[in-house]
Amino acid sequence: MSNTAANLRHKIDSASDLKGVVRTMKALAASSISQYEKSVSSLTDYYRTVELGLSATIQAVDVNLPAVGAISNTDKQGDNIVSAIVFGSDQGLVGQFNEDIADFAIKALADLGAQSQTTQLQVWAVGERVYSRLADAGLSMEKSFTVPTSINEITALVGQIQIDSETHLANASAARVYVFYNQMQSGAQYQPISQRLLPLDQKWQRELAQIPWPTKRLPEILGSNDMTLRALIREYIFISLYRACAESLASENASRLAAMQS
Repeated sequence: MSNTAANLRHKIDSASDLKGVVRTMKALAASSISQYEKSVSSLTDYYRTVELGLSATIQAVDVNLPAVGAISNTDKQGDNIVSAIVFGSDQGLVGQFNEDIADFAIKALADLGAQSQTTQLQVWAVGERVYSRLADAGLSMEKSFTVPTSINEITALVGQIQIDSETHLANASAARVYVFYNQMQSGAQYQPISQRLLPLDQKWQRELAQIPWPTKRLPEILGSNDMTLRALIREYIFISLYRACAESLASENASRLAAMQS
């Protein structure tokens, strides 16, 4: 009887310890969600500034529309290249987080014809777990990046992704680049979505060119028009990747919070 009572006390103590761990993880996840959501909101003003700069530059420059998406040169070798950047997780206890975004990306890329014999597919994954799932599905993986553990690490990650992708696409003027991530929804839910980063098509440019300048003083482009345009495009891509990463991290913590609640 004493052994049985001792075993019961041990189980009760273990359950109490587990409850304390779960409570702490839930608090951390809830706090992280708030921080990442605020970081996304803080991009609004900066994005508006970049958007106005692009609008003014596109209006001032006689742009060769199909080449606006090119980062380096105008070689035509990249016409059949599709690149994908997929944001996932490095840690467990996140429910179906990695499975959802991986399955969504695999289906979307298949619908785009990215896995045909005439198309070269390149995939960058943020997170070892989503990398493994994409690799198991037979996708051509280029590299895996470590998931940031704080807001301060997002900038470095996005900068590295930009450097690596520009290096791989140096001769690809018409390469298509997509980003896949889980976006936060109401009620601590998330939804897998995608965004095409490059090339920047004519519709995108026309919409930007129609944005009215906020003051009566017309803008003036300083320096080389082409260099200014490319610099603003890089900033636009930076913002898009930063937002995708922050949204993904907020969604990851929402998924972890739901797992801990269960």
